[in-house]
Amino acid sequence: MDKRKQESFAAGVNREVIEEGEKMLYIYNKSTNPYFNLAAEEYLLKEFEEEIFMLWRNGPSVIIGKNQNALAEIDLDYVKKNNIPVVRRLSGGGAVFHDLGNLNFTFIVNEDISNFADFKKFTEPIIEVLKNLSVNAEFSGRNDITIDGKKISGNAQYCYKNRILHHGTLLFSASIKDLSSALKPKSLKFEDKAVKSVEKRVTNISEHLKKPLSIEEFIDLIMDHVKGTKEGKVYEFTPEDIKKIEKLVEEKYGTWEWNFGESPKYKFKNERRFSAGTVEVNMNVEKGRIEDIKFYGDFFGRRDVSEVEMLLSGVRHEEGEIKKALSKINIGDYFAGISVEELVSLLF
Repeated sequence: MDKRKQESFAAGVNREVIEEGEKMLYIYNKSTNPYFNLAAEEYLLKEFEEEIFMLWRNGPSVIIGKNQNALAEIDLDYVKKNNIPVVRRLSGGGAVFHDLGNLNFTFIVNEDISNFADFKKFTEPIIEVLKNLSVNAEFSGRNDITIDGKKISGNAQYCYKNRILHHGTLLFSASIKDLSSALKPKSLKFEDKAVKSVEKRVTNISEHLKKPLSIEEFIDLIMDHVKGTKEGKVYEFTPEDIKKIEKLVEEKYGTWEWNFGESPKYKFKNERRFSAGTVEVNMNVEKGRIEDIKFYGDFFGRRDVSEVEMLLSGVRHEEGEIKKALSKINIGDYFAGISVEELVSLLF
């Protein structure tokens, strides 16, 4: 069985009958698969009519906003080395790093979409739980929760018909080092109009607690508190739910086209000095594919480099696809003394 499928089945398989008149479904989604969990949000938003509150966690992953350039938001080398998935979500806003020390909460409500971007009201139950723990948390700026001026939660929203999806992060005991390392893009290489993440000082909730608390206990506190705010029923994903969510992973959330191909049009520029000479590259990328590319420099080659430029036109701005394209030629004919690996490294 596919690894993503195995992990997603941890979300649960028993559906209870929803009685007429109940207002909200309460879900603790125990899957830690980011592809499954982002797909689950869209599934619940579009296929259910009930209002929903869900708590969930992802394994190490980078979650980028709908309008962001994926490559411009991450340290690609770090992400590749540590096998960290990069997943695009439905909502806007900036990129965030998730791990099991980060708790995510989702509200899906039926209401007038003129209330869209009212972030504060959805964070109030979370802040109440933190205040009950004697943590000095407050809503800050446009969409954050902070403790003593340091960010512990970022929030974003998306609307579909008459339904609003609001989701937020809660840094409880996350690896701040990994967060910082994964989200350190080499931004000078990119020129685009995509939404850029704003770096802010962050902290973990666990560091501000009077008494030690596990993240599982924290999850229970939040779920119990929100349950007390609105009548509802606990809900677990059925086998049919899981099947449909997995289909959404297969067709959308697990695909390069969604996670990287949906990046806005951008220009990329880089220059590197190799032992065989300096090479500069300039390229335009649209829908994740190289639209046009130009190489300059003091390198030598017995054939015209424009042939390489033509070869790469239309290829995904993705390492494996570029290597595959370059395998069709002898790279030394165009860049004497420069390897395929060296040239590919220049393109990221």
